[in-house]
Amino acid sequence: MEQESLVSELQKASISNPADISVISFYFLVVIGVGLWSMYRTNRGTVGGYFLAGRNMVWWPIGASLFASNIGSGHFVGLAGTGAANGLAVAGFEWNAMFIVLLLGWLFVPVYLTAGVITMPQYLKKRFGGQRIRLYLSILSLFMYIFTKISVDMFSGAVFIQQALGWNIYVAVIALLIITTIYTVTGGLAALMYTDTVQTFVMVGGAFILMGFAFNEVGGYQGLFDKYMNALPSRMVSPMPAVYNISASCYMPREDSFHMIRDAISSDLPWPAIILGLSVNSLWYWCSDQVIVQRCLAGKNLTHVKAGCILCGYLKLLPMFIMVMPGMISRVLYPDEVACVIPEECKRICGTEVGCSNIAYPKLVVSLMPNGLRGLMLAVMLAALMSSLASIFNSSGTLFTMDIYNRLRPQARDKELLIVGRVWILLLVGVSIAWIPVVQAAQGGQLFDYIQSISSYLAPPIAAVFLLGVFVKRVNEQGAFWGLVGGLAMGMARMIPEFIYGTGSCLFPSACPRLICGVHYLYFAVILFFTSAAIVIGVSLCTLPIPDKHLHRLVFSLRHSKEERIDLDTEEEEEAKKRQAARKQHQEQAEMSAAKNGKLEHGLEVEGSKAAPSSGWLRQCVGWFCGLGTGSQEQEEPRPEEKAEESQRLTDITEHSTWRAVVNINAVIMMALSMFLWGYYA
Repeated sequence: MEQESLVSELQKASISNPADISVISFYFLVVIGVGLWSMYRTNRGTVGGYFLAGRNMVWWPIGASLFASNIGSGHFVGLAGTGAANGLAVAGFEWNAMFIVLLLGWLFVPVYLTAGVITMPQYLKKRFGGQRIRLYLSILSLFMYIFTKISVDMFSGAVFIQQALGWNIYVAVIALLIITTIYTVTGGLAALMYTDTVQTFVMVGGAFILMGFAFNEVGGYQGLFDKYMNALPSRMVSPMPAVYNISASCYMPREDSFHMIRDAISSDLPWPAIILGLSVNSLWYWCSDQVIVQRCLAGKNLTHVKAGCILCGYLKLLPMFIMVMPGMISRVLYPDEVACVIPEECKRICGTEVGCSNIAYPKLVVSLMPNGLRGLMLAVMLAALMSSLASIFNSSGTLFTMDIYNRLRPQARDKELLIVGRVWILLLVGVSIAWIPVVQAAQGGQLFDYIQSISSYLAPPIAAVFLLGVFVKRVNEQGAFWGLVGGLAMGMARMIPEFIYGTGSCLFPSACPRLICGVHYLYFAVILFFTSAAIVIGVSLCTLPIPDKHLHRLVFSLRHSKEERIDLDTEEEEEAKKRQAARKQHQEQAEMSAAKNGKLEHGLEVEGSKAAPSSGWLRQCVGWFCGLGTGSQEQEEPRPEEKAEESQRLTDITEHSTWRAVVNINAVIMMALSMFLWGYYA
């Protein structure tokens, strides 16, 4: 009987009324319109224009895009789900980022800009020389994008679609991927950042509306605090627990549910691990991950980048109130579904036996939102999913094109690189679609814990290398490489057994040996970070240092240096330039020869000129749509003096004294507000 009522509820929630359809249609029209508008504004026919938006973005799209790229549908489902299960402490993941994003704008971005790089592996190559670190980081980053970020977003999107709409997962996700791919492939980073700005308004506005409905239903802010501790499944209140032999700790809310600072040993989120371990993961994500840093590298100047980071920091205050607390309210209102603990009931409700806390947010949407607003909330979830996926697609395209393909074909011209970047995105979409069955079969435990645990096993060595590379001149290539390799080996030694044995749950404890899996994953991140840093420094001290002539404007202490930098591996780069020049000369000679023999296309179409306008018109449309020039004309390569002038503009980090003071004051205010909130909820 309960199953039939649930099915009928889902059918009722399906988008079948004009109000919801109108809202969703309007949302898609706005997103596509903004994407087309941004395509007019920017030059998408160059590598800098496509991958860095011409470095002409101002502070508000930077901040909005940072937030939208970070807040995927995994946040709505994961934060609300963990909040429903364990209370407020998961918001620490968001508030920790408020401090780290300032490190990005004030300490890391100035070095990346003066280095004149597009990708993070490219920075490591300039800083340390050689190719192995750059290739290693590129491959590892692509691996993490495909199997963690994309899979998490796809899983959380599938949870929402199943619970709230009853749609077929494959049809819905494939449609989303197609729409996302269109404006990612055609518009470049500029289109993403402007559409991300629209997505941010939609996400925040829709989430605030749902928060209002949720607090009104539960009896206000105080009502949540009064009722959450009594939010128990009805089967657990009766004498039934003895039959199932389920410990009270599996279904009772935690005693410290309303504490941000929790016991250092026995709690689910120990306070030293939140402060130290989470900072390590955040350092990797916010200061060295391509998806995030690429948005800052597109800034008009350093002041705009800093202001964008501050805007992102302020926005990171919101998830506590628009995601975590509504998740807790969902448990209060629907304890039998959200807080279910009996395995067969959980399997029936949400398809997994380990618990259904991940349906907390979709359940609110289904049950509280009226027609029209339910469509708005669907648009919110689609905005979160699409903005996150689009960011990953664009950044992975940048990584593959600039760090792997350009290494294989150093003579490739801009047009070829642009085509390859777009084709790679299409291939990544194919991998994402093929990954859907794996995502469906994934364990449905605490989604946000899953994200952070994977990061804790793979990210700390990367964070250590970037931190030391930016601030310690003595670190060299040998130290960085062996630090990365040693750290990866340690991380895999923890991650592989955990995958084999499973992370376990309250009802189904993991059989993983305590020596391996007994350390909290955030504590493990701290250990892994300092071990990797020790390897980097130790090996570097045992080998020759890198002379300063190779480090000007590549480390923080030399970021204002005016001396000429001699890049490491200069001979290799010069050889690549020679091969490119020889190839260009060969192409020009072939074109001249073909013109003399009358074999060029326009020569052959003289007699059949009636068909030419149609072919030319179609080619021009395709060329404009993909930003690859118009018609059959090749876009001219910029002259050397133009390249030098553009390079000087892109690497300039000077700031106006007044605006520098304004952003500094705002940074202090934001940190003070964050510390107050940490203390208030401690």
